[in-house]
Amino acid sequence: MRKALFTLPSQFESELTVSGVLATDLFAFNSSLGATIEEQVVSSLNELRLLWDPDRSYALYSFERQPQTFPDVVLRASAPGVEPRVILGIELKGWYVLAKEREPSFRYKVTSAVCAPQDLLVVVPWALSNVISGSPQVFMPFVVGARQAAEYRNWYWQHRKGGTGDRTINISTVTTHYPVKSDPIIDMPATDQSNFGRLARTGIMDEYIAELFDERLAGIPLSAWQRFLALFTERQTAEDVAKGMDRLAAAVGAPDTIGLGEKTVAEIATKIADICRLLRQSPS
Repeated sequence: MRKALFTLPSQFESELTVSGVLATDLFAFNSSLGATIEEQVVSSLNELRLLWDPDRSYALYSFERQPQTFPDVVLRASAPGVEPRVILGIELKGWYVLAKEREPSFRYKVTSAVCAPQDLLVVVPWALSNVISGSPQVFMPFVVGARQAAEYRNWYWQHRKGGTGDRTINISTVTTHYPVKSDPIIDMPATDQSNFGRLARTGIMDEYIAELFDERLAGIPLSAWQRFLALFTERQTAEDVAKGMDRLAAAVGAPDTIGLGEKTVAEIATKIADICRLLRQSPS
């Protein structure tokens, strides 16, 4: 199953094409297109059956998406009377990797007891193939055991998170695997409920995110695109953007801090410098 998930970047296909989007509107993509991306990931997993079921041992099962119920995706029997009905669950999170925040913003609050040992939490980063237009393109996913992620989240909150507030967590009493929507399966902290469950802030994804941002889109590292697009907001003036461009150009000009080759650094710095000159020539 893990092999199939790591094959997604080369096997993912989408009929969706996006064009005519303002750069300042790109950051809404994660919520507006996230569900579509997740649905297409499920379709891709079913197309990869030969990888996760080479002996056809699970011919009567297929992946199905079940929105608003944990987990988001289940490998469920497609014929009546087959037991068990579900043999695997995936909590699937789409992540628009060029968003303003450099980390996924989803909250993962499910209690560990409802996660079967084989269940997974999978974060699938994506962007548009032409940066601000084109079809969705997915990158290497983050894959971790769903139970492991829930237990690590609670450990981090109680023992590693900074601050002096109450670190008590009220653990859900539900222990049924593949619960129904009405089951209260959420762990609840005594304080700061809005930040509880922000898994990326626990550090569990740090190494993965650093490696991911080295991948390239249209020949330029994702880290450079993300920092570039983050400069643009509806309230910024051309002067504000130009100053931001100068800071970015200076950062790109320091290869040791970004880990890029000299040739790549020179190409990116030249492109950014050209944009800066155009901005300075334009009326504010």
